[in-house]
Amino acid sequence: MFDDKVILITGGTGSFGNAALEKFLDSNAKEIRILSRDEKKQDDIRKKYKNSKLKFYIGDVRDKLSINTAVNGAHLVLHAAALKQVPSCEFFPIQAIKTNVLGTENVLRASIEAEVDRVICLSTDKAVYPINAMGISKAMMEKVMVSVSRESNKTIICGTRYGNVMASRGSVIPLFLSQIENNRPITVTNPDMTRFMMTLQDAVDLVIFAFENGENGDIFIQKSPATTLRILARCVPEVLGYKNYPIATIGTRHGEKLHEVLLSREERGQSEDLGNYFKIRPDQRDLNYDIFVESGQHDIDLLEEYNSQNTVRLDEQQMKALLNQLDVVKNHQKKPLSTPGSQ
Repeated sequence: MFDDKVILITGGTGSFGNAALEKFLDSNAKEIRILSRDEKKQDDIRKKYKNSKLKFYIGDVRDKLSINTAVNGAHLVLHAAALKQVPSCEFFPIQAIKTNVLGTENVLRASIEAEVDRVICLSTDKAVYPINAMGISKAMMEKVMVSVSRESNKTIICGTRYGNVMASRGSVIPLFLSQIENNRPITVTNPDMTRFMMTLQDAVDLVIFAFENGENGDIFIQKSPATTLRILARCVPEVLGYKNYPIATIGTRHGEKLHEVLLSREERGQSEDLGNYFKIRPDQRDLNYDIFVESGQHDIDLLEEYNSQNTVRLDEQQMKALLNQLDVVKNHQKKPLSTPGSQ
């Protein structure tokens, strides 16, 4: 479906944007556009690929005019631009709203005006039962996406929701690797905490599935395995050749859940099981409050949320196999190892 298409990636210099870019470069896409604020990273990508299909736009999703320029003539839009760091959003929640909520509306309105064929918005498990500002802003982003999709005829607008993307910027695996490289103990908040494990390739595959199958207002979720932080913290040093690497438990940080949820109990009632994926259908009710208040669903009482505790759980061998697929882990395996505490 990418043949001869012009594809725009907002936030295209981030971890996910880079992974999607590589996938699209392998397709027969006519042109791939990168919209972001970071001119240094854009220049790095330009030098890395030296590909005439790549076009770069300096802009910000908060500035609709800069989006208008980048989206003009595009067929497909992948909206990956966001503030994703939980502490940053917690201290500056208004900034999270401006980028994640209002910025998303700007992208969607610009895409509709430009008569783009399809737009995919990226969300996160933290949007389900949100307890921190980042999750709340992403939950509102989903609501904006569904709301605007109701008004869209030509442009198909849908979303994806994914859990922890392994080795993405700001995630825990690069932190563990950095601590090992600097000969410090690995720090774990709560060893019993569970997290979904999803590679960047899995996340890109989910987006492609949404591009191919999405209808207005749909949200797609990939069924992902999970593991405990105890297992993850043991496995990261072991794939680098360390045995019994020191691990320090520091306690749960503000804004962290014990288990993450990808699909709420309430959403299960309007979701469709597609095998490897769930599809959440949009709520198409209007402001007719008689229907909204007086009509419910009995089957919701029998449903269970889909979370990182009740999904498929990875053991240590499975976790090591997954870690060995990551480029960032392979790069560290090539470095000479020292004995912990020798420096």
